[in-house]
Amino acid sequence: MAIVAEHEHREQRSGPEVQASEWDARYCERDGSMWSGRPNGRLVAEVADIVPGRVLDVGCGEGADAVWLAQRGWTVTAIDISDVAVRRARAAAESAGATVEWICGDALQTRFPARSFDLVSMQYPALPKAAGDRALRSLLDAVRRGGLLLAVYHDLDDEHREHMRSQGFDPADYVGADDLGELLGHEFTVELHAVEPRVNPPPGNPHIADVVVRARRC
Repeated sequence: MAIVAEHEHREQRSGPEVQASEWDARYCERDGSMWSGRPNGRLVAEVADIVPGRVLDVGCGEGADAVWLAQRGWTVTAIDISDVAVRRARAAAESAGATVEWICGDALQTRFPARSFDLVSMQYPALPKAAGDRALRSLLDAVRRGGLLLAVYHDLDDEHREHMRSQGFDPADYVGADDLGELLGHEFTVELHAVEPRVNPPPGNPHIADVVVRARRC
């Protein structure tokens, strides 16, 4: 019974409502934007030469990736759990004249049509393991045959992990690159799973390398 109670308490602490509240609070710590407003460099490097199609931007934040994709001809659906972030993203898109379908919600609880996206982009995603493998597999099902999954994570050393734990954020509680790789199975061909130099990192950013997972649905 104690184990069950502990599991339920952990789920309550990491549930969608708690996550939404925590992320809203983080975004509200600043009057202006929390991020640079530039698209993630690894996304640009990996996607720039791909013929545009339908893309799902998971954890879109303030919308820089989604806007960049839309401006290059992609049909973009972007989702984030933070209402504050999505409102800022929507304002950025309007200012840029970009058309994006914005969703405020939990990407692991939102049901997307199966095999409907040419690209699913997850740039530094914070997807809790507590949601379970089934929820993540449902998200992966959104990639169409021949479509691409691009997931990028910070390459964390022990010092970074300990610092994050001291801030109340344990990386072990979230789906990492290795966890994702194990779930891809025979339905995806992994084209890249490696540590790569970070492309155009923001000034002063301590994370100078990424773990990149690029996989194509068979």
